[in-house]
Amino acid sequence: MTSCSTPGQRLARGTCRHLHSLDFRTLTEFVPTRRLRVDIMAVGTKGEIWIIECKSSLADFRADHKWMGYLDWCDRFFWAVDADFPRHQLPGDTGVILCDAFDGEILLMGARTELNAARRKKLILKFGRDSAARLSAFTDPAVSSRFSGILPAP
Repeated sequence: MTSCSTPGQRLARGTCRHLHSLDFRTLTEFVPTRRLRVDIMAVGTKGEIWIIECKSSLADFRADHKWMGYLDWCDRFFWAVDADFPRHQLPGDTGVILCDAFDGEILLMGARTELNAARRKKLILKFGRDSAARLSAFTDPAVSSRFSGILPAP
């Protein structure tokens, strides 16, 4: 993520910074499977997988009809919101990260649902390959067109 021009991008940056301080590694706009694109996927040191959706407003949250499909692709699910978001509107069994463009804090740890080993392996392999493709596109712009489906939107 090179710039933070939208509220969602600012929330993602602060959330990623906080997750890095917890020794997680993150990718924004990650596609775990066809027709799903999560705002942030984070992988911990023991292979735990968290998905975080950034919501800049209540309208943004209410318009999201796909988030429940993300639950099958992570060990924990979180919402990343700013201080003005009405947190009481969020589902009670999900996690909450309060953040701004510079940092974040986990307010509520959501329920843990253990991924099966085959799905975890598939996700971690895809996470690594997508990370390498993004790095290749960053260091060699001539190859960026080959990875158009993997790179986040500008």
